[in-house]
Amino acid sequence: MSRLSHLDESGRARMVDVSDKEATARTATAAGTLTCLPQTLEQVRAGKGPKGSVIQTAELAGVMGAKRTAELIPLCHPLPLTKVEVRIEIDDSLPGFRATSELRTKAVTGVEMEALTAVSIACLTLFDMLKAIDRTMIIGGIVVTSKTGGKSDDWQRT
Repeated sequence: MSRLSHLDESGRARMVDVSDKEATARTATAAGTLTCLPQTLEQVRAGKGPKGSVIQTAELAGVMGAKRTAELIPLCHPLPLTKVEVRIEIDDSLPGFRATSELRTKAVTGVEMEALTAVSIACLTLFDMLKAIDRTMIIGGIVVTSKTGGKSDDWQRT
């Protein structure tokens, strides 16, 4: 295992120097869930969420979160995002919601953190919008599902 890239030789946190790297096309996808009561899903389907359009608002919040990742994660580089897509689907088998994100950039570092932030913020927004009707909700399973580009190999969760 290689050393942690965000620590210098003395163990102090540092932003990785990427100034000598070439910009390449990069993508990342992530996913996560919010589980809730079945009656919560029914209220969302019926458009009776206490704060309005739940799914669309959470998708938009995810996009906004991705764009602000470098402000939230101290050692994360700001990136020129060329695509941010966040999708939320109702999944009766959970019961709850499945959130996914897909991001693209042409940069010197990857977009995994932005993909994770997009899903996290989307799930947090769902929670915020539905907490008045369901206090049992659980956010979980937030993972990177794939990444491409850069000097490391492309990767996909199996």
